[in-house]
Amino acid sequence: MTISRDAFLHSLRARSRAPLHGGGSEIRPVEAGQGWRIVLEPLPDLCLGAIRLARHRVAIHLAGRDEAATRRFLERFELYYRRGGG
Repeated sequence: MTISRDAFLHSLRARSRAPLHGGGSEIRPVEAGQGWRIVLEPLPDLCLGAIRLARHRVAIHLAGRDEAATRRFLERFELYYRRGGG
């Protein structure tokens, strides 16, 4: 994902239904039992000429959800971060 960590957190907090812990590489809801956490792993910047874009590998870990709830979570997440008309 070509996004800075700060921009990722800002967007996630703006759309989250619960307060979040965002320390280190792991992001998770403050409230226990929400059943998800996200791990951000920095990647080398993407360089396009003079343009440098921060990149991160995003790993989403879901627990305690059925297939339909998992699909809804991932569809909502993708919608939040879709860019460039994709």
